[in-house]
Amino acid sequence: MFKGKNTAVLGLGLEGKDLVAFLLKEGAIVTVLDQKAKSEIDFSGVEREKISLRSGENYLDKGLTEFDFVFRSPGVYRYIPELSEAEDKGVVISSAIKLFFDLCPGKTVGVTGTKGKGTTSTLIHDILKKSGKDVYLAGNIGYPFLELLPKLKKESVVVLELSSFQLIDLTKSPNVAVVLDITVDHLNWHKDIKEYVDSKRSAVKFQKHRDYSIINADYPTPMSFVKDAGGKILYFSRIKKVDGCYVLGKKIISSSLGEIGNTEDLLLRGKHNLENVTAAICAASVLGTTNSQIKDAVFSFKGLEHRLELVRKVNGVSFYNDSFATGPQPTIAAIISFSEPMTVIMGGSDKGLNYAELGSVISRSRNVEAVILVGATAEKIKNALKGAQFDRKIIEMGKSPMQDIVNKAFSVTPEGGVVLLSPASASFDMFKDYKERGNLFRKVVQELSP
Repeated sequence: MFKGKNTAVLGLGLEGKDLVAFLLKEGAIVTVLDQKAKSEIDFSGVEREKISLRSGENYLDKGLTEFDFVFRSPGVYRYIPELSEAEDKGVVISSAIKLFFDLCPGKTVGVTGTKGKGTTSTLIHDILKKSGKDVYLAGNIGYPFLELLPKLKKESVVVLELSSFQLIDLTKSPNVAVVLDITVDHLNWHKDIKEYVDSKRSAVKFQKHRDYSIINADYPTPMSFVKDAGGKILYFSRIKKVDGCYVLGKKIISSSLGEIGNTEDLLLRGKHNLENVTAAICAASVLGTTNSQIKDAVFSFKGLEHRLELVRKVNGVSFYNDSFATGPQPTIAAIISFSEPMTVIMGGSDKGLNYAELGSVISRSRNVEAVILVGATAEKIKNALKGAQFDRKIIEMGKSPMQDIVNKAFSVTPEGGVVLLSPASASFDMFKDYKERGNLFRKVVQELSP
């Protein structure tokens, strides 16, 4: 299909590298276009001598109409003028995930939502692995999509964490689609909230009647997907009985498999994780797993790095790394997971998000005794707190070193309390990414002297 075809790959990140390797193997003529300067591009793992390169801020000046195929990486907005112009001239616009859905011989499970995708995807994978299935985790966590293809058979199951960037122009849906809660995010990429939500509808709207849509029944936005779903509908809920999987009192119950166990026996902390757990159980139940296999996986699952991760307890103070919280909603979920006296570290680069609700939640959470603000969003968060009449300590630390931030948090948190890094912001003003931020927090906490 691609042999001898003039093919462009926009962006040489992980998906870009995956595409380049695949296309070269298929015999395509490959040009990489990347807005970074040539000296900043990481070519590791790429057969550099076999590709052409256009880089720097003018990387799209020649347009894209000369190519037969253009593959965009998730960070490249689908409707930039250059892509639209090329498409109008007959150029095929695609992506790694679109190509994967076209070529995957096995079953696919796709998980989308604003937060919780990684936790839910990993838990589904763990349950299916314990049930003996030939299962793979792919996408933002796990294998690159196209690198995975040679390993797959008809009976294989691939669990995919799917972002709005990937879903925006998808024309095939996963066999099992899991829709978590959807809140405002990525408005620095999408033109508006409607486009963001509509992009996620692609997870369900191209399903066949034999497929399954697993929908969060606790919120109106995911419930609005029901009318678009092509497959059978099941639900999950942490607050009410539904056809699927739900929490009743402290019991986790599957409609098809019976009682799974007690919420107090979960290692995952926070009410939001009850949504992730019931979603994963529901998805696994339609793929032929048993009650005991699900129990085995669910009650031994510790969660993911940088997602409300207990780092260490020092002098009775527990330090939690929630660096993956790059918007207000996951930080809200983290804060309401605790009743202990708490110091919250927040702030980072600005994605254009609104912090009013976060300010209100923190103000009402009387156990939050201090807030440490850092980075570019510090002023916005401070204003939200003041607007909600927050009357406890606000400590502004600008772009201080992580060691100073952690030491300050430790000094103001009482024994038996919690220090929570949950920034409610992206990391790019001070760190390469949320992982670097979380890893540095962990390192500093591990070095604290009791």
